[in-house]
Amino acid sequence: MKLLIRGGRVIDPGSAVDGRRDVLIEDGRIAAVAPVIEAGDARIIEAAGLIVAPGFIDLHVHLREPGQEHKETIETGTRAAAAGGFTSVCAMPNTNPVNDRPEITRMILARAAEKAVVHVFPIAALTAGLRGAELADMAALAEAGAAAFSDDGRCIQNAGLMRRAMETARSLGRPVVDHCEDVSLAGPGIMHEGPRAARFGLPGIPAAAEDVMVARDAILAEASRAPVHIAHLSTAGAVRIVREAKRRGVAITAEATPHHLILTDAALESKDPRFKMNPPLRSEEDVEALLEAVADGTIDVLATDHAPHTAAEKAAGIAAAPFGIVGLETAVPLLLDKLVHTGRISLARFIALWSTRPAEIFGLKGKGRLTAGADADLTLLDPDRPVVIDSGSFRSKSRNTPFDGWSLKGCAVRTIVGGRPIFPEEQP
Repeated sequence: MKLLIRGGRVIDPGSAVDGRRDVLIEDGRIAAVAPVIEAGDARIIEAAGLIVAPGFIDLHVHLREPGQEHKETIETGTRAAAAGGFTSVCAMPNTNPVNDRPEITRMILARAAEKAVVHVFPIAALTAGLRGAELADMAALAEAGAAAFSDDGRCIQNAGLMRRAMETARSLGRPVVDHCEDVSLAGPGIMHEGPRAARFGLPGIPAAAEDVMVARDAILAEASRAPVHIAHLSTAGAVRIVREAKRRGVAITAEATPHHLILTDAALESKDPRFKMNPPLRSEEDVEALLEAVADGTIDVLATDHAPHTAAEKAAGIAAAPFGIVGLETAVPLLLDKLVHTGRISLARFIALWSTRPAEIFGLKGKGRLTAGADADLTLLDPDRPVVIDSGSFRSKSRNTPFDGWSLKGCAVRTIVGGRPIFPEEQP
């Protein structure tokens, strides 16, 4: 199959291209990128007025399959990803059973080959059962297809075990992804510890619970010379630690989510469980530190931490409701509006945060570039299209978002995976 994307503004941060180009796709790969391409037998997609970018990659997604298919499946989650402009997602291991054995990794990949509409890269568990007691067979998991390792929301508390995990991951050429939280400090908290938590009468999670573990991981990454990726950075203190570690040449990278870049703990005054997430929404000072870190490169990537839950679970009240929100179908419009249109970052930086850098950090060969020979994964953006978030139209099985009804500017309008247009679905 030949496909010609004609007349769009191609932005490929990896090759420093930003200008009007045609993109020719043949047999699932990019054949050429040039100002004008003649390809009489190709199907043509007119892209005038659109941004043509390398396919967006979300490094932090919960697809819930196997075991929690009532919340999400590989099929519904990847359809949500495609609708949001993502061509690849990295699936966290907190499934049931946990992805801590090679047969589970292979099962996820087989299911993805059958049902997924975007690429799925499994992240395997660091420890057996996510219990933080003994390492999983990381070599077997890597051989089965694990792209990275993480104990997801259960941060390994034992520093010696975490060091061994990092050293093993380095020997396998895989990064460690860490949800940084000292559970002895976090306790039974629901929201950010501070004046608002006291005023709202809700137990708090101190910023120190994150900062302590980010500092530990930076020290261990330096000692082991292993790459560590900090999930959903949320505090000003953690930003300072990551920035300083990078200056010393430590192999540390970090991500930020849309909700931590836009919302603050003031939202919890309503005690609406849609605003309950972990790490919790932080203070205005923390949000400003995160925004500066996105702009200056301290934060390497954006990620959704897409966490589907049922309506009944989220309706259980602020104390009993699970942490987390969905994000695959809201992330791009939220951050085009709140980061690009406000002048916080350039469009090229926005694209790099979603494509070039995620591919580099996870070593996803052929991804994150628009050059001849690269995989034909593309995201087409209309940065000026008005959007109203409507959770009722989500492809995801779950609707747990605090952004329902928000009016925004900009969105993904086409998603192409392996040279095949998959979103909008009605346009094959």
